[in-house]
Amino acid sequence: MTDCMLAIRLEKALEQQLDLLVKIKGSNRSTVVREAIIRYLEDNEDLELAQHALTEMSGSKSLNDLRKDLGLDN
Repeated sequence: MTDCMLAIRLEKALEQQLDLLVKIKGSNRSTVVREAIIRYLEDNEDLELAQHALTEMSGSKSLNDLRKDLGLDN
């Protein structure tokens, strides 16, 4: 994997918040922004997985119906 240079424009207030966070973490802008992007992508992946699971569950049966289908209720 090769590194990529990315230029973004930030509002002044957002830039100031970023610089404050960089200072608090003792890090640099690139590292903080990279971590934020990774976290954002992971959160979106989690959301997609949750939506897929919800879709799969939409055809599910109640526990009572499942017990009847399996012959567990007399």
